[in-house]
Amino acid sequence: MEKKEWYLEYEIHINRPGLLGDIASLLGMLSINIVTINGVDDARRGMLLLSDSNEQIVRLESILNTMDNITVTKLREPKLRDRLAVRHGRYIQRDADDKKTFRFVRDELGLLVDFLAELFKQDGHKLIGIRGMPRVGKTESIVASSVCANKRWLFVSSTLLKQTIRSQLIEDEYNVDNLFIIDGIVSTKRANEKHWQLIREIMRISAVKVVEHPDIFVQNTEYKIDDFDYIIELRNNEDEEITYDVVQPNNMFDENPFGGFDF
Repeated sequence: MEKKEWYLEYEIHINRPGLLGDIASLLGMLSINIVTINGVDDARRGMLLLSDSNEQIVRLESILNTMDNITVTKLREPKLRDRLAVRHGRYIQRDADDKKTFRFVRDELGLLVDFLAELFKQDGHKLIGIRGMPRVGKTESIVASSVCANKRWLFVSSTLLKQTIRSQLIEDEYNVDNLFIIDGIVSTKRANEKHWQLIREIMRISAVKVVEHPDIFVQNTEYKIDDFDYIIELRNNEDEEITYDVVQPNNMFDENPFGGFDF
């Protein structure tokens, strides 16, 4: 019988000596394997487990609930956020009102790259928006995540090094294993109809698309924020407000010393 993976997380009330050893011994007696273990946020510990049967997990939960020093907070099949919490020792912040919005600060770029890479590995259409102020690390995080996910990335529109506005793709670029990166400001403010025809074609490809500045992107297009599967917010610090007041349509590209290209 194939082993099944579980995520166990518990809150520690009294971190007495030998507590972790007792829990590890209990898992051993129940023939449950520990795959990964780490502290998660404050006074919590998370584990990825492997068991042969659900009955083992039921017995485990029953015994853990009798222990005074801990409270089981999660015992379930692992979600992506659980795996990343064990790997990085912290949970990704999620918007309380909008469950598809996830928040990061610049100090958490490693966690963000890991999170995006896991999303990029998933098959099929996925539309991801990334909000953030200039030079906070949006594009760099996307590219790094693409490398981790073994994906080829294509800039459909961008201001990285040069202003890029694509109006066509070559044949092998229409590939579901490619990742398409769109700068919502560049596409909205500077692109022509051929560029938008290309974006519509790309949206029909069963592949991952990442849109920087999604709020600007949807302002003058047929696309809506509800079309996005995930929204990522990246800030320099937790108190930073993401605003587009700095975007001046008439001069936003005038200071680009590299010029640009359109093809």
